[in-house]
Order: sequence, then structure tokens, then C-alpha cells
Amino acid sequence: MNNKILTTISGSLPKPSWLAETEKLWSPWLLQGEKLEKGKKDAIKIAVENQINSGLSIIGDGEQTRQHFVTTFIEHLSGVDFKNKKTVRIRNRYDASVPVVVGDVKRIKSVFVEDAKYLRSLTNLPIKYTLPGPMTMVDTLYDDYYKSRSRLAEKFSEILNQEAKELVEAGVDYIQFDEPAFNVFFDEVKDWGVKILEKSANNLKAKTIVHICYGYGIEANIKWKNSLGNEWRQYEHVFPLLAKSKIDQISLECQNSKVPLELIELLKGKKILVGAIDVSTKKIETPEQVANILRSACKYAEPKNILGCTNCGLVTLPQEIANAKMNALALGTKILNKELGLN
Repeated sequence: MNNKILTTISGSLPKPSWLAETEKLWSPWLLQGEKLEKGKKDAIKIAVENQINSGLSIIGDGEQTRQHFVTTFIEHLSGVDFKNKKTVRIRNRYDASVPVVVGDVKRIKSVFVEDAKYLRSLTNLPIKYTLPGPMTMVDTLYDDYYKSRSRLAEKFSEILNQEAKELVEAGVDYIQFDEPAFNVFFDEVKDWGVKILEKSANNLKAKTIVHICYGYGIEANIKWKNSLGNEWRQYEHVFPLLAKSKIDQISLECQNSKVPLELIELLKGKKILVGAIDVSTKKIETPEQVANILRSACKYAEPKNILGCTNCGLVTLPQEIANAKMNALALGTKILNKELGLN
């Protein structure tokens, strides 16, 4: 048989200590000017080498050119004030100082396309590029112009679609939209979230993914998870909607989570990126622990529709821990592929 279970990370990897302060979100750059641009390229190369050496199947840039998975993209758009920030509640979990939308938001030029071209030059393996989802972008800003979350999200969807099409032209095989906000704002997901996400992915000649997790391994997210009780059923609100959508693949959090894995059945017909690596702990999973999660997922979806993934980004972990976790992901998936006779 073929159709082996492939592996990939959800997006971010730790940055080298000479590029940015490690184990932090929004960490400022430690280099400037031409040294910074060269440093970012060197960091992408290291991230690619680490993924390949770990044995992963689909390779990303580790988001090495971004301080944050949302705001770095927004920095390249007009109509957003980054100097006079305001404090907002992000995902109803924690307060953060964020940029302010002050005018019509437009994409002046491509944001990540040159980075994607460089990524493409580094490997012959399939490559994935991650973009922030429109609802999550809205939730990471203060809107002082559109006065409507859905209108601003729709504007972002047009911009994201432009960017995604250029990324595909640069050789990207998978486009992933990160939408942790889908785990919080269920009414909005139903009313306009999925529809606007589909607009972001419209007419892309690549596989499309939406990543919905319970967040990076930061204190605010860990506290939120601890408040969710014995079962995390947030996915139950959005999976039926996504099953009917045009998005090809759904990335979710499973390792050390209280998500009932039978919820995967709600995504019948979709490819599932099963989060088999916990990003909120430095404890390294064993390959067998990874294989166990993937085995359990196979009870609710065909193996040909499953990929092994991380719960979320690994940027807040030390590099050596992230590498070991990626290696465990690849080895654990290999165990199951061998059991299932997949090659």
C-alpha cells in the first residue's frame, strides 16, 4: 500500500539566540539592517535543515522572519498604525498592546513571497506556508475605522488571497491559515467566519489548511485550558461547518489535550493534521506516545486522511527540545506506517 501518513509542524520554530531573544512571542530582533536580513535567511536555512534531519515530510520556514504570526503580516499593510497602540483582550484570554486600524487596509506589495522562493530553493520536499486567518487578524487589532469585525475580516480575506496566490506561484504546495479565534467566537464562525476563510483560500492551486488550536504554550493559554473542564468540546462547534467548506485539511490539537478524539468523525472527507506533539511542555514525547495518538485518530478517520503534526508552534521552546520533539513526531509516525503497511 502507499498513502503513508506524512508529517509536518504547524508553523513556528525557535529562533536562533543571535537573531531574537529565545522562548518568547513578539521578541524584538537582535540584528538590524542588512545583518538582520541575512540573519533571517540563515535562520530559515537552519529551520529547514532541522526539519529535514528530523525526518519530516512537509517543510516550512519555521516563521523565522516573523516576530509574531499575525502582526508581522499586518506590518506590511497600509491603514494600520503601529506607533499608537491600544490594549485589547485577545481571544478573551489576555490583554495585549496591539496596532490600530486607522484607514482602509491595503496590501502594497507581497509580504512573504521572497521568503517562500528562498524556502523553495532549499528543499525538493513539499513546502507549506502559514498565514494568519482573517478572524484571528481582526482579533489581534484595535479597529478604529471599519467598526465591524466581519467587514474588516472580509478586507483581510481579499489581501490574504492575493498573498496566497503569489506564494503558490513561488512553488508553495500547502497554504495554511491559522485561526485560533475559531475556538472562541463560535457565533461569528457560524455567521461569517468560515465563509470569509473560504474567500481567503479561493481558487488556490495548492492544498489549503486551517489550523485551530488552543494556543502557544504561554501562561495565559495554559490557564485557559485548565479552566475548560474534563472535556474540551470547542471543536464540536466548528468541525461540522468546516466539513462542508472548501478547505482541504484541518489541523487540530490532540496530544495531552482533553479533546474527545471522536470529534474527528465530524470532519469526514477532510484530511486531518493530528496534533501529536504538546508545545506547552519541555517534556519530549516518545515515538510510541506519538504513534498512540495517531492510532487513536485512525479509529475515526482513514489513515490515508491523517497527517502527524504538532499541536501548535514550537517557537516558545528551546531549540534542542523542538528538534527532539520533531524527531519523535517523525519516528512515531514511522512506527504506525510500518504497522499499517504504508510506505
